[in-house]
Amino acid sequence: MFASLAPLLDHYGYLAVAALLFLENLGAPIVPGETMLIAGAIYAGTGQLNVVALGVVAVAASVAGACAGWAIGRFGGRALALRYGRYVFLTPGRLDKAEAFFTSRGAFVITFARFLEGLRQANGIIAGITEMPWQRFLLFNGMGGVLWVAVWVSAGYLAGDHIAAIYHDVTRYLLYVLIAVAVAVAAVIGWHVLHRRRAAA
Repeated sequence: MFASLAPLLDHYGYLAVAALLFLENLGAPIVPGETMLIAGAIYAGTGQLNVVALGVVAVAASVAGACAGWAIGRFGGRALALRYGRYVFLTPGRLDKAEAFFTSRGAFVITFARFLEGLRQANGIIAGITEMPWQRFLLFNGMGGVLWVAVWVSAGYLAGDHIAAIYHDVTRYLLYVLIAVAVAVAAVIGWHVLHRRRAAA
């Protein structure tokens, strides 16, 4: 799957990475932004791209795409997302699921959304629809972009030919890890709230 993107990288380099990441984070599920990011990292591992420049370009394009998605959701609303979402396979069902998941977990979702297929593409639009404040979204969107790019660029740069197997295993188990983290965070918050109420009583 990475080899199929080689012609784009050969001809356009960083521009190809930036374009696909921007479009994917804008809300286009059919665009292989994550795959292009990893392919770019493999290229960097062989010396064909600079790994630092790749990381900077990838973070900038990812954050910019998600911010554009936020603007679409905020000013166009749900109706606009549903009207034109079908052209990028953003179905009403997918939008409902993403919105429900986002509403219940807020900033945590924005930070880690890029690691989950579907949420990676829709998180900006959903944040806009639910009217998350711009500054708050930009903060957690930036944190999430840096974390996501760092993980996959490092993996592709260091793993080389073994990245396909690593990618398969990571995407298979990542959802369970994130759920466990969310449960742990909720438990800690609940314990602190309970402790404060008892102290106040």
